[in-house]
Amino acid sequence: MNTFIGIPASAVEFYAALESNNNKLWWLEHKDTYDAEVRLPLQALADTLEARFGAAKLFRPYRDVRFGPDKTPYKTAQGMFLSNYEGVGFYLQLSADGLLIGGGYHSFAPAQLSRYRAAVDATVSGKVLMSILAGLSESGFSIEGQTLKTVPRGFPKDHGRAELLKHKTLSASMALGIPDWLESEEMAGEITDHWEQLRPLVDWVVRYAAP
Repeated sequence: MNTFIGIPASAVEFYAALESNNNKLWWLEHKDTYDAEVRLPLQALADTLEARFGAAKLFRPYRDVRFGPDKTPYKTAQGMFLSNYEGVGFYLQLSADGLLIGGGYHSFAPAQLSRYRAAVDATVSGKVLMSILAGLSESGFSIEGQTLKTVPRGFPKDHGRAELLKHKTLSASMALGIPDWLESEEMAGEITDHWEQLRPLVDWVVRYAAP
């Protein structure tokens, strides 16, 4: 396991350059930079945080260009996800804009979605979720997720938590930019602090709608 000592600012510069040079030739010429300044530091960070936040997965840098009009071959951000439950956990992304962190769930099977909606509908668990999200919003997090246009069938349109019932996925995120601690070992503690703010949301999902 590599010791985490921070992420070099040059990793941000790498993605700024990639945005203007998203082609195989440029990537191959700069693959060593990606490995040394992006992949390995983030893997070291993941190794540091796994015991507290769950098994880590670093996403592949290659885009799936089979579908959609955008045929650029490489992702312009490196993401990683830590979790003990499929699709529920903590997220970090590095790009030309710097760091973005998040937490929540990004996919539900139909049965899980039914459990989520039942928990939102129930008075106690529903109000707890509303309180968690209100606290995150007050702390500067953005509440996000895929949503339906209308309240799902079986629930009144004037439900007190109608907007939450519309959610198919639910997460909270915060853009951190390029903080002073990016290049230091202090970054692990900073990310830990931010993810701990997101833990009540993750724990709520795990309790009421775990995979």
